[in-house]
Amino acid sequence: MLNSHNTSPKQKIWHIVSIIPEGKVSSYGKVADLAGLPGRARYVSTALKAAPASLALPWHRVINSQGKIAFTEGSDPFIEQVELLRSEGVTVVRGRVILSEFEWRPDIATLVLSIPF
Repeated sequence: MLNSHNTSPKQKIWHIVSIIPEGKVSSYGKVADLAGLPGRARYVSTALKAAPASLALPWHRVINSQGKIAFTEGSDPFIEQVELLRSEGVTVVRGRVILSEFEWRPDIATLVLSIPF
């Protein structure tokens, strides 16, 4: 189990991203906040880029705070993220997700039992 004493910031981010449920999204900033790293939204992107492929993180579930995909529209990563989100039932229109419908809002049990730091 992860704990705050021996867990790196990247590992905390990876853990939070790993528990975002299928069909839901979270923002870079919210992931940072849940990982105990408020104000470090850009670091979330850095941590995701550094994640070992063996973790198989659902990176595609992380978008910006306006509900937009952060990659350049039409780029390969943009297209891949759109396809992955749509395969999970997330509606993406012109690179944007409706946060009121698809934003992950962890309940108290998730916060207490699944986030050990």
